[in-house]
Amino acid sequence: MQSTIRKAVIPAAGVGTRFLPAVKAIPKELLPIVDKPTIQYIVEEAVASGIEQVILITSRGKGAIEDHFDISFELEEILKWQKKEDLLRLVQEVSSMVRMTAIRQKEPKGLGHAVLCAREAVGDEPFAVMLGDDIVDSDPPCLAQMVEVFRQIDGGVIALQRVPESKTHLYGIISGEKVGERTYRITGLVEKPTPEQAPSSLAVIGRYLLPPEIFPILEHTLPGKGGEIQLTDGLQALANSMPLYGYEFTGDRYDAGDKVGYLEANIAFALKRPQMVERLRAFMEKIIRA
Repeated sequence: MQSTIRKAVIPAAGVGTRFLPAVKAIPKELLPIVDKPTIQYIVEEAVASGIEQVILITSRGKGAIEDHFDISFELEEILKWQKKEDLLRLVQEVSSMVRMTAIRQKEPKGLGHAVLCAREAVGDEPFAVMLGDDIVDSDPPCLAQMVEVFRQIDGGVIALQRVPESKTHLYGIISGEKVGERTYRITGLVEKPTPEQAPSSLAVIGRYLLPPEIFPILEHTLPGKGGEIQLTDGLQALANSMPLYGYEFTGDRYDAGDKVGYLEANIAFALKRPQMVERLRAFMEKIIRA
């Protein structure tokens, strides 16, 4: 199997109903964490992990995501005229960050179907899948950690994180055998099991390194929970036919698809900004004392 991961698929076709009415006219992927769209954190992680091409899976009304990563001539001219060189550099860095392709998912048939939409663009090579709701703050980047594992094994790699038993119903949960430090050979996956049904506390997080063999599997995967083509079901079939591993990554993960998780991410990344940390800490202490 080719050991280089050059392409990343980022599904971005969902509506994001949990953030209505904020996302009525704005794609949820563009909601900011501090001053940067959520999806930009994902793309930056991809680039820092060696990705050369990002394949966005979008839907109707999501064109603003592509615009964000495109050149904005008018804005750049205004910033030049105003001599705001620092802001100009920020804007230009976004548009030159990575080669990007956008593909429409015309019907909301689930995550497995969204990945399948990228089949032609990916071709016959291993690739990454990165979900925009999972923001991971780590050094090295989460995806880079997985790429290093991928280079050492013969099979796909899925990011794992331990979760409380009370939250297994929110995730895909794996069963498997530990084969190395933080690495597991996956034998089974269950989509959103109850605590009684969960085979472990190791949850699948939104980072995957997959072989191209996943595409014919997804093509023949029947709709599962919610009437959608579940990526978890496809991964189970993949694990039955070839090695599939889970890697318990290091780093802080924030669920930006959840309101509280989104606020936690904003606070955590704001506290990393030297110009913001003093005022923000003072405000937080005032709130706690109240």
